[in-house]
Amino acid sequence: MRILLIEDDQSLADGIATALRHAGYAVDHTDRGGQGVSLARAARPDAIILDLGLPDMDGVDALKALRGKGVDSPVLILTARDDLPSKIHGLDTGADDYLTKPFAVGELLARLRALERRTGPGLSAEIRIGDVTVDLAGHRVSRNGEEVSLSRREFALLRALAERPGSILSREQLEDKLYGWGEEVSSNTVDVHIHYLRRKLYPEFIQTVRGVGYRLGPAR
Repeated sequence: MRILLIEDDQSLADGIATALRHAGYAVDHTDRGGQGVSLARAARPDAIILDLGLPDMDGVDALKALRGKGVDSPVLILTARDDLPSKIHGLDTGADDYLTKPFAVGELLARLRALERRTGPGLSAEIRIGDVTVDLAGHRVSRNGEEVSLSRREFALLRALAERPGSILSREQLEDKLYGWGEEVSSNTVDVHIHYLRRKLYPEFIQTVRGVGYRLGPAR
């Protein structure tokens, strides 16, 4: 899952981005509302975390611009404005949730998971493919009840495939789920992660569709 973070407090942004990446998310960050709108239009993130107190424009104006330009990604407002009229105005403008500062990282992650459940294509908190279970809320994977240890990018890759069973995802689509804007990606990165996933689960779990990409294989 790819998150766009629009926050001008650099230390806070660094902390949020680190927490999100540890939780398995790819993160793009900008401290300007205008650039955030441009990034959202280009990258189409799965969710946007938006601060209201931005240096170049008010966050509510950025939200209006996002919705006006057809960006329908769920938006979580993050702000120190805790008065009720500000909350109502933000939600009425097109935000999906509202979190006031200071906040606990655990609550932020929980709210993002809630947004995923609310906006996802009918997904539950777990996806089962034969004897493999992907726990979306807990970011865990098990096979026959035994937990399988995955890196955050292995989990993100497996999740992307599991959320679209039967669909073929290209390397570019999978890289987009693993890396933020501007991160350097080597040509065989996805192949390496696929190799480790097959070794940790079973070889036929992920199929290569030559010249196209990857999809989940037959369940066991």
